[in-house]
Amino acid sequence: MRTAATELVGIDVPIFAFSHCRDVVAAVTNAGGLGVLGAVAHTPEQLDIDLAWIEEEVKGRPYGVDLLVPEKFAGSESGGLDRAALGDLLPAGHRQWLDGLLDRYGIPPLPADTPTGGRSSGVGGMRVDPKSMAPLLDVLFAHKTKLVASALGPPPPHFIERAHGAGIPVAALAGSVEHAIKHKAAGADLVVAQGTEAGGHTGQIATMVLVPEVVDAVGPLPVLAAGGIGRGRQLAAGMALGADGVWCGSVWLTTEEAETNPAVKEKFLRAGLGDTVRSRSMTGKPARMLRSPWTEEWESAEGPGTLPMPLQPMLVGEAQARINRVAGTPGTPANDLATYFVGQIVGSASMSTVRPSRRVVLEMVEEFVEAVERLNRFVES
Repeated sequence: MRTAATELVGIDVPIFAFSHCRDVVAAVTNAGGLGVLGAVAHTPEQLDIDLAWIEEEVKGRPYGVDLLVPEKFAGSESGGLDRAALGDLLPAGHRQWLDGLLDRYGIPPLPADTPTGGRSSGVGGMRVDPKSMAPLLDVLFAHKTKLVASALGPPPPHFIERAHGAGIPVAALAGSVEHAIKHKAAGADLVVAQGTEAGGHTGQIATMVLVPEVVDAVGPLPVLAAGGIGRGRQLAAGMALGADGVWCGSVWLTTEEAETNPAVKEKFLRAGLGDTVRSRSMTGKPARMLRSPWTEEWESAEGPGTLPMPLQPMLVGEAQARINRVAGTPGTPANDLATYFVGQIVGSASMSTVRPSRRVVLEMVEEFVEAVERLNRFVES
């Protein structure tokens, strides 16, 4: 399959796979797509380890890295605050409410020797400001990355300049036509038109509506369709809308390689199509995740309201670590609170069974071919 997107990064099939799990990234790349490592919660040391591991696994095949580089966040007016200064901005009332929530659900504290950092830091370790992002960029550009993605807002000039100086194309995610136009003006090489069906940070416009409008607005820049895509018919639909490929995230969360918390993975396997919600409770920005008492408590009248990024992930990071540590233990209320980012395909056939990531790619391609052949029959003379 040859599209502007596959030619841009040198892959065989136009499937771009976002995952926080390096095993998924390598598996998709080796299957002919492009694995993209979500590295926002990595320390520089762990990112270096993971990128070296991926490169060893893929043997020269292309892969990408995704970072969150928002235009606005707490402390942005001063170029970003260090984590100690940001911690001082957390309101005592929010801390007290969250402690009370964990007490009501019987969530025990973390052991004193619990390690911090690396990929285990989760939402509490998100790095979204220039001061903490710079070391990650140093590691990123020391490796053989073939694509870098900016997931929140137009890529900053320094990000674009450094990537292009290294010969690496830049992708940017857009939830509206206006965002896509800004990305093109900023110098992005690839726009990901992400509909509200997507997991994680997402807007309110559906993929079917958004993609063709973005294609028309930024052409001839290549566009990837994202949001609610996890099977071949959806790949075909994205291409029919004018996209040059698809960007998928949620579908990999129930694969064999995924590092998804086992208790949350089991929830994903049992979920229905209507079991997600856009919530600010994890990051401070609207992000689609599995509905649970966690999201409902934050939306309740008794809740304190969420904080802006990166304060909200700093506030809830330890709480999420406490919940995830005991989730899966029979009888614990932590199973109720446990949640994670996921899109609306969580209730579909594409996420109802555990499969190898390579099999997901191959089945998407096979179903894509079947869908195109079916459409061709409609226009045969």
